[in-house]
Amino acid sequence: MENVHLVPEDEDLYSGYNDYNPTFDSEELENDVGFQQAVRTSHGRRPPMTAKFPGTAIGARPLATSFGPRIPMTSSMGRPVTGAVQDGAARPMTAVRAAGYTSSLTRGSTFDPLGQSRGPAPALESKNEDTPEEKIKILEKKVNDLIEESCMAQSMGALQLALEKAKEAGRKERALVRQREQSGNGDHINLDLTYSVLLNLANQYENNEMYPEALNSYQVIVKNKMFSNAGRLKVNMANIYFKQKNYPKAIKFYRMALDQISNAHKEMRIKIMQNIGVIFVRMGQYSDAITSFGHIMSESPNVKTGFNLILCYYAIGDREMMKKSFQNLISVPLGVDDEDKYIPSNDDTNSNMVIEAIKNDKLHQMERDLKSLAEKFIMTAAKLIAPSIEASFAAGFDWCVDMVKSSQYVELANDLEINKAITYLRQKDFNQAVETLKTFEKKDSRVKSAAATNLSFLYFLEKDYDQADRYSDLAMNADRYNPAALINKGNTVFIRHDYEKAAEFYKEALRNDSSCTEALYNLGLSYKKLNRLDEALDCFLKLHAILRNSAQVMYQLAQVYELLEDPHQAIEWLMQVISVIPTDPKVLAKLGDLHDGEGDKSQAFQCYYESFRYFPSNIDVIEWLGAYYIETQFCEKAIQYFERATLIQPTQVKWQLMVASCYRRSGNYQKALDTYKDIHRKFPENVECLRFLVRLCTDMGLKEVQEYATRLKKVEKMKEIREQRVKSGREGSARSRREGREGSAGSAGIAEDVKTDSSHSSNSTKGERLSAKMRSLPASNEPYEASNQKELDASYMDPLGPQMERPKTGAKRRVEEDDFADEELGDDLLPE
Repeated sequence: MENVHLVPEDEDLYSGYNDYNPTFDSEELENDVGFQQAVRTSHGRRPPMTAKFPGTAIGARPLATSFGPRIPMTSSMGRPVTGAVQDGAARPMTAVRAAGYTSSLTRGSTFDPLGQSRGPAPALESKNEDTPEEKIKILEKKVNDLIEESCMAQSMGALQLALEKAKEAGRKERALVRQREQSGNGDHINLDLTYSVLLNLANQYENNEMYPEALNSYQVIVKNKMFSNAGRLKVNMANIYFKQKNYPKAIKFYRMALDQISNAHKEMRIKIMQNIGVIFVRMGQYSDAITSFGHIMSESPNVKTGFNLILCYYAIGDREMMKKSFQNLISVPLGVDDEDKYIPSNDDTNSNMVIEAIKNDKLHQMERDLKSLAEKFIMTAAKLIAPSIEASFAAGFDWCVDMVKSSQYVELANDLEINKAITYLRQKDFNQAVETLKTFEKKDSRVKSAAATNLSFLYFLEKDYDQADRYSDLAMNADRYNPAALINKGNTVFIRHDYEKAAEFYKEALRNDSSCTEALYNLGLSYKKLNRLDEALDCFLKLHAILRNSAQVMYQLAQVYELLEDPHQAIEWLMQVISVIPTDPKVLAKLGDLHDGEGDKSQAFQCYYESFRYFPSNIDVIEWLGAYYIETQFCEKAIQYFERATLIQPTQVKWQLMVASCYRRSGNYQKALDTYKDIHRKFPENVECLRFLVRLCTDMGLKEVQEYATRLKKVEKMKEIREQRVKSGREGSARSRREGREGSAGSAGIAEDVKTDSSHSSNSTKGERLSAKMRSLPASNEPYEASNQKELDASYMDPLGPQMERPKTGAKRRVEEDDFADEELGDDLLPE
């Protein structure tokens, strides 16, 4: 019993059985190399080890079989069992002990060679932010963040926010310096951070146009000897003086910066010298500017400086140097590769893919922009110096064309020829312009198409539509994809009222160039002529999306909405037109007409009054304003408008009659009588004027009444005789002519009658738009009628119409009869 180890009561007998040991994994035995080798060889037939693993249920107890407990052999009775557990500890296996393992395992312990059962590592100790070093680091980080935020705000256009961030960064940086001094680290000031803060603050001041503050900030940096390369900032200070138009000081600082920049920075020195030359041009010192630009062209030539040099020589009138400078300009190397390298080859697929990728990349776009800028400078310089370098501008253009043909800009020669023709047009020499353009008929298709397009447009402006049609066809044959040629062809068809065909040409121009606004506008006009208003509206809305502030497009939209009987939308679009061109009298008058049609008299009056203020000679506006004041019973104010109409149309008697009627209605009878007398002197055969004179003289008891009555009778008799002659002539011609000609003769007679009798001269269509008071003429039974019509017809018709009756405020109100007066009300209808 001494070798029997009893399990304590507080320990689990079966502890360790659930622990997984990969050695006993039977599913992976096929992949176990050691096991497969043991099976194939005698390695697996070794006797089992006698040692027992501690922690199992068979620790040191004898195995129990069906025959009872096993009796140990006699030879092994006196020998201790190898590997048996004695006194709770296992015997060390010295022969098979491996590294990292121990045999002194107690019951219930687990296999943990990596020590993972000890739990997680302790948390890191937090930094102590109360130390001076940590406070300084935090402040430095805040200053850097504020500088970055300021720069980001500037890049987004928030200049005021950028300035506020820069100021806050300056305050934080000064607090940082004080913190260092208090902690005793004053010698370790971060100069780079201080430089960044001051430079950013100066830049933000300059961006916000606070130039004195910016100059002070730059001065602080420049005067501090601890900042290296601070002298370059004098360029920034010179730029500020240039913006302030303080040119002498700007030149001084540019030269100071030039002295402090070494020759190693060649490009920067060239740019500073270019700025100095531009300032000399602003000051009018062209000789000094020529010196600066000439030095740049000798050191590092560029097209911009070459163009400026030509301008200086043009200003002083040096012909020879203009020619020489132009030759230098066209010989400036651009450093741009040939366009042929972007043409793909048919053999190499990889190279074609590379070419397709770089065809429209940023670098190629930059090259195209540089080339187009150079061409623009050359074209402008040629047009500028051509009239000055030779006796005539034609000879000067020819010299420029010859120079360009011998340079790398050969394709600009034809454009110069076309500019020559345009210069002829500006000089009103149309024949020379046409002759110059006609010389392109035998050249390549592109130039031929451009010249023919210009010729077609010229003939169209001269209303020679046949020639315009011919050259538009020529331009289309030379280049079918030329949108300008298609538009000219459509215009020639449009003018012949073939709107369907014109629309087809405009559509084709849009297919070739979707951004061609002229084609889209003309297409909308064609649809409007064809009464396809929805399609016209669609065209003008698309055009409005492209040209947001085009008054013509918005006016067309208003007209289309008016045709669609949507006056509210028409008014909205006209209001937008007024916001763009507030002084257009025609638009204001149209807006007033729409408001009048909607019944808004006050808005209509405002618009008509503004139109009259900007253009006081529009007879339609004057007519409306006069009618408005008469309708509102302000005849005195209507007089000034009708007097102005009299000045504009002195042969129209109706305006003078309206002036006299306004005087009469306002109670100024003497002034009305004088006005009627003046009208009678100018128009002695006017019946209406004589009738007014007879009636006024009768009412006022004047002696001239008999004289005017006699004249009235005589004029009416002459008028009756004239009408009889016209009638008899009309009847005689009816016998010998066809019925169709009778109408024409009758209209001629009526026209003659209107011409002789100016009293009925209200033949203008706009005059019919007066109010009923001005249009309607009273019948013979109206007031102011003579007592004896057989002897004298002295009745007259007031052109302003009858006066409005005064409201009878003192009249007794008529008692209305109540149909239910006799009815008796029941108790249920009486109020409770």
